[in-house]
Amino acid sequence: MDIVLEIADTFLLDKLYANLFPASLSNNLPSNLKPYFNNFNSTSPFSSENTLLASKLSASGTWSTIFETIEGVGNIPERGNDIYGLSPTHFFPETCYTYASMLPRSNMIRQAISLSIIMCVFGWLLYFVTASVSYYLVFDKSIFNHPRYLKNQMSLEIKQASSAIPIMVLLTLPWFLLELRGYSKLYLNVDETTGGWKAVAFQYVAFILFTDCGIYFIHRILHYPPIYKKLHKPHHKWIVCTPFASHAFHPVDGYMQSLPYHWYPFIFPLHKISYLFLFTFVNFWTVMIHDGEYLSNDPVVNGAACHTVHHLYFNYNYGQFTTLWDRLGGSYRKPDQELFDRKAKVDKNVWNEQAKKMDVIRNEVEGKNDDRIYGTEETLKRRVAKKL
Repeated sequence: MDIVLEIADTFLLDKLYANLFPASLSNNLPSNLKPYFNNFNSTSPFSSENTLLASKLSASGTWSTIFETIEGVGNIPERGNDIYGLSPTHFFPETCYTYASMLPRSNMIRQAISLSIIMCVFGWLLYFVTASVSYYLVFDKSIFNHPRYLKNQMSLEIKQASSAIPIMVLLTLPWFLLELRGYSKLYLNVDETTGGWKAVAFQYVAFILFTDCGIYFIHRILHYPPIYKKLHKPHHKWIVCTPFASHAFHPVDGYMQSLPYHWYPFIFPLHKISYLFLFTFVNFWTVMIHDGEYLSNDPVVNGAACHTVHHLYFNYNYGQFTTLWDRLGGSYRKPDQELFDRKAKVDKNVWNEQAKKMDVIRNEVEGKNDDRIYGTEETLKRRVAKKL
């Protein structure tokens, strides 16, 4: 995430922080707090290099309380040589604003605020743009007539996802901060010491295999009855999905399923550009497996058809990218052939049969009381009916 912050800081945030928290502001601080900002131009006032923090915070009152809190949050030591704000920049030269704030780039509080805003906005944009493109160009809107489509479902999906994304961002923030402090194995230079381009190419395969395995087991844990009812059931509210169901999770559920993506660069080397690309790709993929367009009938790829089976029948196809772990774990269920026939997949008899099978399994998983309200978004249904 240092590349993301470098771009944001260079073109926007350095100037913003310089205006909001100018370096001169440190002159107006109480005398007992000034030592923490003496070297703000070269290092974070809350880094491990500032050893005065614990001994100098002796004053009582509001300022002391605030800075004691900041110290507890911000005093995580750096590791390695690639520390954002202390290491040389990657792509852009320093500007007149780079050191113009009392909160330097290396300050963890600043990093946390910046990343929270950036990732939240990026998360919303990626979700709405990708899901909207899928909805208008790919999604088969005949699904609005499915007997297990919910009343106003798409509106509910959007509401759930929109509220979950900011919380998921906050939950994942510690992983990003640890990356910025040099704890990960992310790198930028491609040369003999890092394995060259062959290593970069291999990382894509390794990332998919590692995260597919991790998500499979986490997903199965989320289907353990007590956990399912508390965390995973909100995502299974959507029996038949639209692209907007992709991120419509309980935020803790979404965070748990994202953990393998964050674990990987702390265990294995990963190129920084590849990391950003893969981070974006997994969000695209999440939308794609909820869009109801069954392009892949491949026995290896866990595509939209496999994931539709998971939403319809609950206890099958937990994998994210492949069917490997479902096959090994005995949870693979081959998608019905009707899903790949454009006429059969929207046939009412097929839908009714799906609903009957689903109801039996749902009763086993959730009990006989179903709190879903089935229906549709009436205006959308009328538009679809006119086209049919």
